[in-house]
Amino acid sequence: MAKVFSHIDESLREFIGKQAMFFVATAPSDGGRVNLSPKGYRDTFAVLDDHTVAYIDLFGSGAETIAHLRDNSRITIMFCSFTRNSRILRLFGTGRVVRPDEAEFDRIRRHFGTLHPGARAAIVVDVERIADACGFAVPYYELVDERPVLDAHHAKAPEEAYVRLVERTRRSIDGLPALEPDHPLPPSVEQ
Repeated sequence: MAKVFSHIDESLREFIGKQAMFFVATAPSDGGRVNLSPKGYRDTFAVLDDHTVAYIDLFGSGAETIAHLRDNSRITIMFCSFTRNSRILRLFGTGRVVRPDEAEFDRIRRHFGTLHPGARAAIVVDVERIADACGFAVPYYELVDERPVLDAHHAKAPEEAYVRLVERTRRSIDGLPALEPDHPLPPSVEQ
């Protein structure tokens, strides 16, 4: 059944690498809404070392994770197997936002392939607790393919669309600060 791990070992890296999606959960410090976001594109997640992971955050409908990390840095990432081998893995930790215009972003992006269009930031998580669970009640699903819709949307979006997205996501739905006004546009549309 449930087990706690001291670090992200090779078997956990292998499990993580096989998952086509993951979930990110954050919450503000004082009231407000808990945010739980599904994330796709398996090449947007990387294990950096035994206690550090990162994922490439893409422009989307909001910036709740960024706002919550700025507020208190708490984050949980969950992987859930939908195959015959049932397993749930949670990585509990503290996260931070690394913008594309920061030097650290270039070091982090080396852990990923080609950046997806619409890359907004890297979320880096210092993992403090690693625990799995059985997942016996999780249904079986078969992966058909990754959904190309977000990449296709970002690939054809004009620079003005990103300027509007930055403006629209300057605050979370609870009013917390999220993206700064000078947040860089994705690398593919910057001038």
